[in-house]
Amino acid sequence: MTPAPLFRIQDLHVRLRHRGGERTLVREVSLSVRSGQSVGLVGESGSGKSVSIKAAMRLLPRGTRAEGRIAFDGGDVLTLGRRELARYRSREVALIHQDPRAHINPTRTVGAFLTEGVVHTGQMNRAEATERACALMADVGITDAARRLHQYPHQLSGGLLQRVMIVAALLPSPRLIFADEPTTALDVTVQSDVMAILLEQIRERQVSMLFVTHDLDLAAAVTDRLAVMYAGSIVETGPSAEISARPLHPYTAGLLQCRPSTAEVKRLTAIPGRPVAAHEAGTGCSFAPRCPFAVERCRAERPHDRSIEGRTVACHRVEEIADRLEERAS
Repeated sequence: MTPAPLFRIQDLHVRLRHRGGERTLVREVSLSVRSGQSVGLVGESGSGKSVSIKAAMRLLPRGTRAEGRIAFDGGDVLTLGRRELARYRSREVALIHQDPRAHINPTRTVGAFLTEGVVHTGQMNRAEATERACALMADVGITDAARRLHQYPHQLSGGLLQRVMIVAALLPSPRLIFADEPTTALDVTVQSDVMAILLEQIRERQVSMLFVTHDLDLAAAVTDRLAVMYAGSIVETGPSAEISARPLHPYTAGLLQCRPSTAEVKRLTAIPGRPVAAHEAGTGCSFAPRCPFAVERCRAERPHDRSIEGRTVACHRVEEIADRLEERAS
């Protein structure tokens, strides 16, 4: 019998009050993460990835409401009381932000930032928290940890600061980490080091991860499964290696076609048009205006998830165009 997922989102809708009405930010999103599994959530900016993560953390801004079910270890996150929600955020899950400087108090030392949460919630006393923080800092490649604890955020480089964020996420020993584009704010030479450190740490500790990124190649390399998101909805879900090798949705194929090759020099093919937000999508397929395979049915009728080749794909014509998509992406 297959064990239940550690974390599951089912039919999530997120809406924002806007000028007397509502705007849809996320529509019908469903995905799951099993214990010890890494899942990538991939899509262009504005597709709803970070909003979905904020809904999972119950960190949506005022005026925004989430509907559906977000389950962690069988419990409904959206109905947690104040005390249970505090425990969920402080012990069960952790969030790594894409810009560490925007999420670390510049007036507090690195040591205060790292130890405050676990000390306040009673998980460790200050001496234990400091000792474990130093050990984790060494694990992620931060040298002279004792000295770094007394420094302020402005005294650390972006790469070191993101490693501090990884330490902060690992310190309370969470079961699931939400990594929201954790390397976007770093330069290219540092990104691979930080990503390698994060992967090593979560695999060593058997921590689950939901990894948010716009880089499909990176997500395919570091996760077990992928969920590709467009205009607030997930359009394709399946094993990372299979999606990267043989995309079944035109949007996934378009993302792969945009990637630069390290093996050969070739002109990149951009997806035509511009990405649309969920509230801009019409009654048909939200990708239809940019899709070279769209027909009248695509523009008139929204596609529902369909199971094909062990994956879930929201496309009316998936069987007809699968081979052509593979050719275009290769």
